[in-house]
Amino acid sequence: MGGDSAWRGRSLSRSAGAAGWRSREPARWLQSPISPPLADMLIPRARSGHRFPRPGAALACRQPGLVPPREPPLRSRGRGGSPAGAGRGGPSAAGERPPQPGRQLGREVPADSTKFIILTLLSIACIIGVLVASGVLYCLRHQSHHRLKEKLSALGTDTSSDATAAYQELCRQHMAVKSSDRPEPLHTSRVNSVSSQFSDGPIASPSARSSTSSWCEEPVQSNMDISTGHMILSYMEDHLKNKNRLEKEWEALCAYQAEPNATTIAQKEENVQKNRSQSVVTYDHSRICLKAENSHDNSDYINASPIVSTISNCGHDVCLCLQMVWENGCVVIVMLTPLTENGVKQCYHYWPDEGSNLYHIYEVNLVSEHIWCEDFLVRSFYLKNLQTNETRTVTQFHFLSWHDQKVPASTRSLLDFRRKVNKCYRGRSCPVIVHCSDGAGRSGTYILIDMVLNKMAKGAKEIDIAATLEHLRDQRPGMVQTKEQFEFTLTAVAEEVNAILKALPQ
Repeated sequence: MGGDSAWRGRSLSRSAGAAGWRSREPARWLQSPISPPLADMLIPRARSGHRFPRPGAALACRQPGLVPPREPPLRSRGRGGSPAGAGRGGPSAAGERPPQPGRQLGREVPADSTKFIILTLLSIACIIGVLVASGVLYCLRHQSHHRLKEKLSALGTDTSSDATAAYQELCRQHMAVKSSDRPEPLHTSRVNSVSSQFSDGPIASPSARSSTSSWCEEPVQSNMDISTGHMILSYMEDHLKNKNRLEKEWEALCAYQAEPNATTIAQKEENVQKNRSQSVVTYDHSRICLKAENSHDNSDYINASPIVSTISNCGHDVCLCLQMVWENGCVVIVMLTPLTENGVKQCYHYWPDEGSNLYHIYEVNLVSEHIWCEDFLVRSFYLKNLQTNETRTVTQFHFLSWHDQKVPASTRSLLDFRRKVNKCYRGRSCPVIVHCSDGAGRSGTYILIDMVLNKMAKGAKEIDIAATLEHLRDQRPGMVQTKEQFEFTLTAVAEEVNAILKALPQ
């Protein structure tokens, strides 16, 4: 007891001696008396090697606002030269205090770490989603390709109609892919000559005339039935080998009579002079009617016939021809004859060589003239109605090397010519004017070729060229005037079909 009392005395004296430098601590910390039993319990633990928490941990547990005490100079020393209370584990020995009950010694997790973890998880989820989507797309494409291979392999052994239909569908798909991947060639001169039709007024051009070398356009994308194409080729081969069969078919066409076939209006005295050929005139039920109030002779007659979306012949009078162009909203004219042949005038010169010309109430202004090759050229001119002050752009495709009662030197030049005409006309609903000298021989041949190929391009299953010609003759007499022109039609159709079939996978 004596020893314990002495220890308590020393502790109390140190506490009292330190009162000066511990004055910043709360009063409850300094004035809390330590009961003897508690001190007796602390002494053995200090002697047995018990350590109090580290200074950092003790400071972390202190309440906010508390200032750690500074170590005062030692005033008394114990035995052995050590400070009083050293090694006894007292709370004032090193300026430390035990942690308060209920306090935890851990650190709080910062909010930035939580955001980083969330962003990392989202990024991983996005990457996994992209990989899964890519895998699904690859599997679908691989499966589709595998099915196409199976269909192709089945075609070799299956000769049923289903196999033929599948083969045709595969060919169409292949053509669609090839046509979408093939870039269209650019030709500056063509753009300058034809693009002016989309403008509303004259455009200054440095040169109204120019020339360009010949170039061939590929056949346009077609929905032609494959079996029909091969049937046409077989039909043509048979006709070319069997001249007697072609001769008999032409004789049957010559004996064909259209019903009805009245030509009363064309044979009127005031209209006879408007017909270049008295054997090729319009039927009463199938003719172009002009507005008589706008005509210079107060007549509605012109020797021109509506054929599907085409007007055959351009009339014998320039004023009536331009009136027909204006009233029918035509923007494309196909001219298939030179102006003169062997000194004989074949067609009126209804456009100016340069500048502008006035025909009744219509003013024609030449914009450009481009020579594509030795076989044809393209002109562009403005047509103005002086009554309404409206102006339209008209594009004329002029084929130069086709003489009367004959055929062009090759089918290729005419097929190239037709592709350019259709490319310019594509997307329009107005009729195309096709004319030669009388609107029957050369015009009929061109229209027949165009009609048959358009039917095939739309996927027609049956093509009868002779029946199509009879349909043309129901609307205008004398269409396709010679056997050579009919044979040329068959050859041109076969060559275009062959070009389309060559574009298909073999």
